[in-house]
Formats: sequence, structure tokens, C-alpha cells
Amino acid sequence: MSNFIKLLPDSVANQIAAGEVIQRPASAVKEMLENAVDAGATEIVLLIKDAGKTLIQVIDNGCGMSAMDARMCFERHATSKISNADDLFAIRTMGFRGEALASIAAIAQVEMKTRPIEDELGSCLKIEGSKVISQEPCQCSPGTNILVKNLFFNVPARRNFLKSNTAETRH
Repeated sequence: MSNFIKLLPDSVANQIAAGEVIQRPASAVKEMLENAVDAGATEIVLLIKDAGKTLIQVIDNGCGMSAMDARMCFERHATSKISNADDLFAIRTMGFRGEALASIAAIAQVEMKTRPIEDELGSCLKIEGSKVISQEPCQCSPGTNILVKNLFFNVPARRNFLKSNTAETRH
């Protein structure tokens, strides 16, 4: 008898897992806004095109991230909120699992500029389908500016599942 069970490649497993966390554009918007709030932002700008299918952009004046944290925040289960199981009983933030940005990056084209207020330069990161395309120092305002383009570009079945722009906007 042949063996049928096999491990999926990480890229496929990440796309499947991303669909559990980010089910539609509204899910991505929610996670991105919660990140801005958790970063201590007092000003948040949200831009959406085609109900979030084509573009979601969140610009905040929160604490920003170092270059290393900017890269790490797109890894699964990478979080600044908890470090051990006991921390789960004292969570005071909206997010803590370290899945949202990794999930978004697995199924979209992402550009992020971020800078802590104390640094002169920020970090500009481009990711497509979980692959880092580039990361380099850049001039940017303190806080974080994250641009998500073409949600579900690499998961056609999920993209086809999305409703009309009007229906998606209602979510």
C-alpha cells in the first residue's frame, strides 16, 4: 500500500493558517488597527481601496519599531506582549499571539515603514507572500505606516470567495 500522508511545504501551510486568522479584508483592518492602538498611537489614519481587496493602509504615530523588530514582527508567533505561559494571565493588550502580521504577509504584498521616535532613520520593509523582498533604512515619520496590497493574491480560492465591495465594506 502506498503512503498518502505528507507534510505540506511551509509556504502552503502558512497560506492555510493565514486564512484562519485573516478571513476577509475586515479581519486585516481589525488586526492592523489593534496593532496601532497597542503601539500607543494617538493618531491613526486608515485608507481602504476596493473594500480592502486592493489596498489597506494604516498610518499611526505609535512607538514604531527597530529594524530588527520590524523584520521579526512578520514571523509566526513573534510577539512583544508575552514571553512565557504566566504572561497569558496578565494580558492588557488587544493582540498578543504574534500571528496577525505574519498571516497578512503570507497572503498579500506588504510595505512597512516604521521608526521609533528616538531614531533618526526608520526601516522600510517589503514582503510578498511571506518572502522578504527588501529591508533598508529610510526616512519616515515616527510610528508605523503599513500598506497591504492585493489581499489573497496568492490564494485564488479565498479571493474568489470574497463578496462584492459593498458587502465586504459592511463587515
